[in-house]
Amino acid sequence: MNTYIVAAVGEWNERAFDSICKRLNGMWLFCSTPDNLEGLLKENKPRYIFFPHWRWIVPEHVISNFECICFHMTDVPYGRGGSPLQNLIVRGHKDTKLTALRMEKGLDSGPIYSKESLSLAGSAHEVYQRATALTWDMIQEIIISEPTPVAQTGNPTLFKRRTPQESEIPDSLTLEQVYDYIRMLDAPGYPQAFLDIGDYRLTFQETSFNSDELKAHVTIRLKD
Repeated sequence: MNTYIVAAVGEWNERAFDSICKRLNGMWLFCSTPDNLEGLLKENKPRYIFFPHWRWIVPEHVISNFECICFHMTDVPYGRGGSPLQNLIVRGHKDTKLTALRMEKGLDSGPIYSKESLSLAGSAHEVYQRATALTWDMIQEIIISEPTPVAQTGNPTLFKRRTPQESEIPDSLTLEQVYDYIRMLDAPGYPQAFLDIGDYRLTFQETSFNSDELKAHVTIRLKD
C-alpha cells in the first residue's frame, strides 16, 4: 500500500484532506509546518508528497529523495515565483491555469504533470477554495495514472513574493482596480488591503463592485 503526504496551510486544505482522503486508496498523512513534514519523513517513505498550498522553501534533501508535487496558480513558465494569485490579479488577469509540477531546486521550474483552467473571480478565499477542489481532482488523477512529467518550454516570467507593506492601496487606481486590490488579499492569514489616514489604519474586506460603486467591510484601528 502506497503512502502519500499532503503538506498544506489553510483550514480549507485541511478540511478537504479530511473529507477526501478517506475515500482514496493508500495511507494518507497531513502536515502544516516544515517541522511536521520532517517528522513524518523520518517514519514514512511516501510515493508522493503533495504541496497544494505551502509557504516555505522545501529543503533540497526532501526534493531530491522524494517525488514532490506542488500546485502553482499560473500557466508556467509564466508566473514562476511568489504570490501568484495577487500578482496575476494586479496585472489584470481574469483566469489562469493551475499547474501540477514536480519540485526541483529552481523555483517553479520543474516538469509538468498537468494543467487545468481556474477562474480568478471573487475573493482570494473563494479562489483558494476553488483551487483546492481542483487540486484534489488533479491529485486523484496523478495517483491513479502516475504520469511522467514533461519539461516546461518557453521563456519564464518571474513573480516576486509580495510584502505586507504592499497591501496599502495605491493612489490613482480605478474603482475596479481598487476592488481587485481588496479582494486579492481577502483570505485568512493574508495582510488585508489598507489605507492610512492620520493616526488611523483602515482595512478592507468583503468587497463588491458594480460599474459606479464599490462596497466593502471597513475596520478602523489606531496605527501601531
